[in-house]
Amino acid sequence: MDEPRSPASEGDYFIPAGAGSHHAIFPGVDIITTLGQAMMLSVVTFAPNAIVPDHSHPHEQMGIMISGRAEFTVGGVTRILGPGDIWRIPGGVTHRVVGLDGPAVALDVFHPIREDYR
Repeated sequence: MDEPRSPASEGDYFIPAGAGSHHAIFPGVDIITTLGQAMMLSVVTFAPNAIVPDHSHPHEQMGIMISGRAEFTVGGVTRILGPGDIWRIPGGVTHRVVGLDGPAVALDVFHPIREDYR
């Protein structure tokens, strides 16, 4: 029978708030990313009226609005999303996000890991 694997440190399981790789990806849009073995978690903060312009990538992406509101356009379909709303974006589908009247925070998950956000 295999022995349970011991973690190298407690940091293998728990990451303090604000820790991770910080990136300013567009004016008023900042992310903090944390990597697993095959997926990436990204906390995204939007200043009011900040824009993530039209783009696509090969990674599958899903997310949830934590606070605030933003306008999402995915594959030509536009919706206003608020706290608790979820999106899913298949790889290769064009999408954009516009922060609305106040600051907003979202949680994104990518698979596979985005090398550009490591």
